[in-house]
Amino acid sequence: MSSSLVVCEVDESLKEKLKKFRFRKETNNAAILMKIDMVKQLVILEEEYEDISLDDLRNELPERQPRFIVYSYKYIHTDGRVSYPLCFIFSSPVGCKPEQQMMYAGSKNQLVSAAELTKVFETRNIDDLSEEWLINKLSFFR
Repeated sequence: MSSSLVVCEVDESLKEKLKKFRFRKETNNAAILMKIDMVKQLVILEEEYEDISLDDLRNELPERQPRFIVYSYKYIHTDGRVSYPLCFIFSSPVGCKPEQQMMYAGSKNQLVSAAELTKVFETRNIDDLSEEWLINKLSFFR
């Protein structure tokens, strides 16, 4: 499958929001939750969250629908340093409609590129979304 395949465009106002989010100064965990408008075939903002844990964010996700998440995480390294990685999380739970899954999967690379992110993670089980899961994923980016 070609990585240049574009199934859905990214809403222009969402691109702006992602750019601002990238340069935010706050030091709390925050998230931008995005979905696809199936009619317009457009990736749009669903919700923004400030000071939210992954556990709380997991509770905001629909059980059987895919979602894109950009998550700013306060990461405390083992040596005490603090960093704020921006993580792109593609949640595509088992049980989604196949056409939804295909639209999201086909739009993921376009969105990652628009958001200029490198820490890209995927989960098929929203119960996996926890701080422990994220720390484990981030351990590869030392």
